[in-house]
Amino acid sequence: MSDLGALSVVFDLDGTLVDSEPNYYEASRQTLAEYGVPGFTWAEHESYVGVSTRETVQIWRDRHGLRAPVAELLTAMNRRYLDLARAHTPVYPEMRTFVELLAAANVPMAVASGSSPEAIDTILAGTGLAAHLRTVVSSDEVAHGKPAPDVFLEAARRLGADPADCVVLEDADPGARAAHAAGMRCIAIPYVPAQAEADGFAAASLLLRGGQREFTARAAYAWLRDTAR
Repeated sequence: MSDLGALSVVFDLDGTLVDSEPNYYEASRQTLAEYGVPGFTWAEHESYVGVSTRETVQIWRDRHGLRAPVAELLTAMNRRYLDLARAHTPVYPEMRTFVELLAAANVPMAVASGSSPEAIDTILAGTGLAAHLRTVVSSDEVAHGKPAPDVFLEAARRLGADPADCVVLEDADPGARAAHAAGMRCIAIPYVPAQAEADGFAAASLLLRGGQREFTARAAYAWLRDTAR
């Protein structure tokens, strides 16, 4: 057992551990343009933050009347994204420090993400986070993506943890709602600060309304230690 008792920590990946949303935006813009939908904007992309890649392309297909099968769109999107991810995916420095603090305290950790398994593995390996984050769940591996709790419950199962002993770190409203539905506490760090008033964030145990600029590893660790008592 760790210095924080029975606690386990489950991280969302995109927008939480790493700033990958610019890569997802560019991959989305390129993919949509290829299929005849030009002019995809960052403001539009923000509405997809926290939505799995598979569900994103399904929404595109319905919204834009695309004839291509979901599988084809998903393959095209993931190919572009992986090219961008391999070239540059920055880790939030305070998040890297937080992971290292938890690892030093022997806290079990997992990643639960809406990205594909290949995308998750590529980012964790390329950033060096894989050294500490070996338990990984993609929403592709469960029945329903966020805001359903499936991906977080599967992460807890793989860690051998009681969901009530898990704390989730999330940047998006669907993920915060998924954590609540899983019976887990949530540290919410909105990627889009303007969305901080979303219903999912209201249920968070700790809400950092300013997003990553308000997050510090030592303050988060102290909060976990204090609330574990």
